[in-house]
Formats: sequence, C-alpha cells, structure tokens
Amino acid sequence: MKIALLGYGKMGKTIEKIATERGHTIVLKVDKDDSNYDLSQADVAIDFSIPTAAVTNISNCFEAGVPVVSGTTGWLDHYKEMISLCKEKKGAFIYASNYSLGVNLFFELNKRLAKMMNPVEGYSIAMEEIHHTQKLDAPSGTAITLAEGIIDNTNKTGWQLDQGDQNTIPIVAKRIEQVPGTHTVTYSSEVDDIEITHTAHNRHGFALGAVVAAEWLKDKTGVFGMKDVLGL
Repeated sequence: MKIALLGYGKMGKTIEKIATERGHTIVLKVDKDDSNYDLSQADVAIDFSIPTAAVTNISNCFEAGVPVVSGTTGWLDHYKEMISLCKEKKGAFIYASNYSLGVNLFFELNKRLAKMMNPVEGYSIAMEEIHHTQKLDAPSGTAITLAEGIIDNTNKTGWQLDQGDQNTIPIVAKRIEQVPGTHTVTYSSEVDDIEITHTAHNRHGFALGAVVAAEWLKDKTGVFGMKDVLGL
C-alpha cells in the first residue's frame, strides 16, 4: 500500500516506521507548513498534522479521490462540512480522536460504565486528562470523546473545561513533559470512588491503530470510525 503522510512530526515519523515494517511504502511526506503537494501516487493518506492544516489536508484528499485517515484534533467545528464534502466526492474517511486499539476498547467500557451508573444516586462524575506539553488543544479529543460517551448514556448535558455543575462533566486538562496520554473517569460518592483509567506508554499504539485503519479503509467509500475497523 502506498501511503501519503500529511504531517511529519513525531507521530508522522512513528507511523512511517510502523507502516514500513508492515510492508507499506511512504510516497509523500507533508510538513505542517506545506500547502501544495501531489497525492496522485497515494492509495491512502494519514493526516496527523495541526488543527489549522487539517481541513485543507482532508479536503485535498477528497478532491484527489484518496481515502484519508485523520487523527488531528482541534478542527471539529468543520467536521460536518468535511462529511458533506466526503459524500459529495464519494470519498472515504475515518476520523478518530484516538487510534489506539486499547483506547477504543476503553471508549466502549466508558459507555457501559456510564449506563450502569446512571440510575445510581449519589455519584458525581469528573474527568482528568494528562498529555505532553506539545499538545495543542485542551481538553484532548480523546477526553471529549469520553465525555460524549457519558453524555449519551446519562442525564448530563455537556462538559466544561476545569469546572462543571450538576448538569455538566468537569474535565481537568494537565500538560506534563513526556506524557503520551492518560485519561481517567471518576465517579465519586460519600462512601467510595469508582475509577477507570487508560495510560498510554508511548506513541506506538496510536500509530499502529492509524496504520491498521488505513489498511482497512483502502478501496472503501463512505464515512467510518474505529468501531467499524475493530468490528465493535
């Protein structure tokens, strides 16, 4: 498979290593400042760029007829616009806030726990996420996905950064050097706490999941998620 890497920072370099180990060829490497590039040789593109470049990168892929896997967060105000363009161009698209196979299992566990806790009185819900200091958005896309999973299965109506109220979930976002990503959901009462936590040890899991998603997406048409890739 011939892959275009849109974004060639630390994640892009890790994806390159894993992709080549799995027998794929990198035919294009686009740095964050590049705006003109040729996608004609690519079977699929993987976008781990920056929020200000993501919409252009994804749009370019749809225009070129190249399936695209995007892991960039912080651009989702334009998500519906990108979905419409994908359908218009009969493209193929996967967006995930986190491509780690373990995190996507964690997403499902989070939803199940929220559904179980919803009828139980006396518990408050809070979240904390920790990432490296180069992380550009807060809270993380992963934390937002976790919050949405809770909202869909409880009477919570939204989330707030660093604070919350009776109807919303507070998300504390911390930035610490060399932390790939840790996410914790806590249910607290006067008598006990229930916590679930996912801790990433390195970028390898994120990169592997993105390559697996690209392998799955090749030659498909439509809008998908990691649940489709993993058959969840």
